[in-house]
Amino acid sequence: MNDTAPDRSLEAVGERLRALRTRRDLTLADLAAATGISVSTLSRLESGSRRPTLELLLPLARAHGVTLDELVDAPQTGDPRVNLRPVRHGDRTVIPLTRRPGGIHAFKTVISGGSPAPGIPDPKSHEGYEWLYVLNGRLRLVLGDHDIELGPGEAAEFDTRVPHWFERAGEDAVEFLSLFGKQGERVHLRARPSRPGDGDKAP
Repeated sequence: MNDTAPDRSLEAVGERLRALRTRRDLTLADLAAATGISVSTLSRLESGSRRPTLELLLPLARAHGVTLDELVDAPQTGDPRVNLRPVRHGDRTVIPLTRRPGGIHAFKTVISGGSPAPGIPDPKSHEGYEWLYVLNGRLRLVLGDHDIELGPGEAAEFDTRVPHWFERAGEDAVEFLSLFGKQGERVHLRARPSRPGDGDKAP
């Protein structure tokens, strides 16, 4: 019985997408320009004739300034103190870690293993800036002309207007964190004091 819940959530995405777009007084052409998704695909998503995928939902959630779980109305799971609500598609699970509509959004992504990873990249581009950090496993990142493999503890940052694609490298699962700013915001880092106690001194 519970197996049908994700399908019901996905079936209702079209209505939510249309409501979000009309509420913001956007045309399909406006949304296509903001996301890089064609007008025909957006129309089919809203009508329910096209099944939503993470590759489509991520830029749409970013464009509308909502989290993925708000977009698909996923059932609550995980630690009840933080109400983590993952979004699953195929072998990929994305867990939103931030709730605010604007600014930089944080996600945890798990790509399960068990079969050979896809070998043919399909890079996409859209507005924004992204930072990736691998927790476990190995992540293959295709970024423009570069084909990079990242291991645990390694990170990458890039302008998402550069065509990019990522997938697990090999058969093992990969787990990574990502920070994304849809308007190109970058993470602001504060420098560590050079000597103990320096950070406590008055300016």
